[in-house]
Amino acid sequence: MNKRWHVRLKANDQDILRLAAELNIPLSLSNLLLSRGVQGFEDARHFFRPDERHLHDPFLMADMEPAVERIETAVENNEKILIYGDYDVDGTTAVATVYGFFEKRYANIDYYIPDRYNEGYGISTQGIDFAKANGFSLIIALDCGIKSTDKVEYANTLDIDFIICDHHTCGETLPAAVAVLDPKRPDCNYPYKELSGCGVGFKLIQAYAQKNDIPFEEVFGYVDLVAISIACDIVQITGENRVLAYFGLQKINTKPCIGVKTLMEVAGKTTGYTISDIVFSLGPRINAAGRIDDAKHAVQLLIACDENVALEKGLLINVKNAERKGHDLSITDEALSIISSSDELINRKSTVVFNENWHKGVIGIVASRLTEKYYRPTVVLTRSNGHVAGSARSVLGYDLYEALCGCSDLLIQFGGHKYAAGLTMKPENVESFMARFEEVVTATITSEQLIQQIEIDAELELNEIDARFFRILSQFAPFGPGNMAPVFLSKNVQIAGTPLLVGSNHIKMSVVQPGSPSFECIAFNHGECLHQLKRGVPFDICYSIEENVWREKRNIQLNVKGIRCK
Repeated sequence: MNKRWHVRLKANDQDILRLAAELNIPLSLSNLLLSRGVQGFEDARHFFRPDERHLHDPFLMADMEPAVERIETAVENNEKILIYGDYDVDGTTAVATVYGFFEKRYANIDYYIPDRYNEGYGISTQGIDFAKANGFSLIIALDCGIKSTDKVEYANTLDIDFIICDHHTCGETLPAAVAVLDPKRPDCNYPYKELSGCGVGFKLIQAYAQKNDIPFEEVFGYVDLVAISIACDIVQITGENRVLAYFGLQKINTKPCIGVKTLMEVAGKTTGYTISDIVFSLGPRINAAGRIDDAKHAVQLLIACDENVALEKGLLINVKNAERKGHDLSITDEALSIISSSDELINRKSTVVFNENWHKGVIGIVASRLTEKYYRPTVVLTRSNGHVAGSARSVLGYDLYEALCGCSDLLIQFGGHKYAAGLTMKPENVESFMARFEEVVTATITSEQLIQQIEIDAELELNEIDARFFRILSQFAPFGPGNMAPVFLSKNVQIAGTPLLVGSNHIKMSVVQPGSPSFECIAFNHGECLHQLKRGVPFDICYSIEENVWREKRNIQLNVKGIRCK
């Protein structure tokens, strides 16, 4: 697939020189910092040296005071409290965080995770009925609920109060809950808007601890779970999230909770975790519990205080993850076959595929894979409880949620973010939805958005890369949305030695520029370029810079994202 190379605008030269002199760093790194909003020494100190004191006062969030007061009242009156959370990584880590915190100091508490297949996403009538039947008078909903106005009204008729802790886009009307904690509320002045669902739960326990003289260290003990939620829910790693992710990674790599430690062990990697490692190793295992079996297994693992219990749950989740992989690969192959056999589907600007027998638990993963293949807004649909459920993914710059709003009359419900969403419809609306979604996408997407883009931060000469440069660059981590690993462009590089094809479609090579040392490179999925790489023939590369460790030997390696031959 051809990709556009987009080089970001360079910062003002005077600003680059000023900041480079102030921080004593190379000009290229000064430019990178300015593009991330770092204007001076104090900004740089916050960026390079995150501090728990940089976290905001939780009581700046709308409704935090009544939320804490309602929990205090419940504790004082020995009411039964139910911690209710979604079944994905963000929801299960949120439940583990809030339940884990309160369970240590209050016994009349339990948690509830809705069944993905029988109840679906968000607050369910079944969950409320469970609360009523078992005497719960307060439900704390995590990572869901912001649009559950009807469910909260139903709970109110049963004398069950709700505290909503969500981070999704609000509807026109907020639920009639005791408190609605969501930094995206239009009337919420909380300084940071991009918290994960677990992050909002974290702010709730921070507020409760702050008001009840509980040491902050007890709250901060859950930061490893918050970091996992930040990584896997693909939220911005800026501002407060950057602080939480930074310390969360530290805890994961030094002293994780028993459940996370066990999860790392069954994943086969026990240290050196990055945000990317969490996304591709820990996250899928946590998700597999709810996709294939029951998300409660994930919560039981994450709150485990006994290593034997944790190991039992960790091994079970690992088995479910292997099963998930099997479904994922087979359904992806079937979906690709449906598309490739139809000229109409190939030539569309959106992808919508439906098979009533596909496993609902993996359609989100399949949607991501189809988006990678065809690079356009994608929806994968399957049957679920008499309805049709779908998972949707988008491409850079295109607002999927808004596109679904244009199809809302065909949907029972939908929700999510700009780049990922879930939806439910009646079976008789599938064909109409396919046509309408294509109409909406065609009318609103640009031709540029349908071509995958490589965002390049700056042009760089290879001789600028040395140990000090890499040491400073490494401190830009943790990397993720809003602070992606920088990608550089180097022009007119040449092959040093002989490039090799490794694996199925990867190139291993070394490159140089006049006057520079040679740098080892790995170019994943670029095997088709091998025949063009000849000694003495210059070409351009874009790449990120990383450390490669092999048999205890460390060296700087260029991870090539694109190759352009002359």
